[in-house]
Amino acid sequence: MKILFYSYAFAPSVGGIETVGGILAEQFVRLGSTVTVVTHTPGEPVSAGYEIVRRPSLGKLRQLAHNSTIVFQNNISLRTLLPLLFCRKPVVVAHHTWLTRANGRRSWQDYLKLAVLPMCHNISISKAVAETLPVKSVVIGNPFQTGEFMGLRDSPRTRDIVFMGRLVSDKGCDLLLLALSLLKGEGVCPTVSIIGDGAELPALKCMVDELGLSHQVVFLGAVREGRGREVARHRIMVIPSRWAEPFGVVALEGLAAGCVIAASSGGGLPEAVGPCGVLFPNGDVEAMASALKDLLTLPALREELISNSARHLRSFEPEFVAKKYLDVFQSALHR
Repeated sequence: MKILFYSYAFAPSVGGIETVGGILAEQFVRLGSTVTVVTHTPGEPVSAGYEIVRRPSLGKLRQLAHNSTIVFQNNISLRTLLPLLFCRKPVVVAHHTWLTRANGRRSWQDYLKLAVLPMCHNISISKAVAETLPVKSVVIGNPFQTGEFMGLRDSPRTRDIVFMGRLVSDKGCDLLLLALSLLKGEGVCPTVSIIGDGAELPALKCMVDELGLSHQVVFLGAVREGRGREVARHRIMVIPSRWAEPFGVVALEGLAAGCVIAASSGGGLPEAVGPCGVLFPNGDVEAMASALKDLLTLPALREELISNSARHLRSFEPEFVAKKYLDVFQSALHR
């Protein structure tokens, strides 16, 4: 099968961090397909098992579609979808997020995207995303980077809680600090590591000082190598997102590294957590503190939850996910 694989932002591997698109492209090739990646991301040539075409002209894009068996969009883009809708090739679109603006409203671009979906074959990364679409879609969760995070279950757990993500308001790291302050008032003072970087970093550091949490919280920055080993030093991963996450690969990474998960309950994040963690309402600091206290003080609960992880993670291993995608591609071709 010859796959024309579109992804607006694409990187096969950067500093040990692989994107979902990079993982899928590599697996498609490993499973016998020929892949040509089209992206609007500028970049230097890289060594990969497939061709990467950056910023192609309209003519080049149509030529690539003509030479392909199937057109795959890893997130819908009108810029490349509209010229290819009538190329007489099946078009498959994977939906990784909500078709709305940041404020939750829909623009004319969003309505146009919704209007063309019946002409495509659709995949959603979670049931939560699928339920927002006006067409049927196959639900296939995102893969995670097994090489970085698997095989660490027996690592010594020398610290309590880890947060890993961008330090922006939506991710709710400040809510975690407020929850830690509540726990401190109850005499529960876990050690916490924050992995990530972003615009909120200076404010978060000030907040740690103001709340008197300096002896508990360390900022590790954006760890590019050895993230799995760093995560595996902890007993609990917390994902305190304010907004409804469409999915949550970070939860899979935490589980693979042997952490139990405490996460917000909106959107598709619970589907990534599965039976391996506890949930609390988005933005509810008191509920987050209560969930963390249970996981910190009840080792039997942690063991019970993490015992479910091996079976849960199988559905998100790269080869399993790629085969599910290829099944959809084959179905699109037959239809």
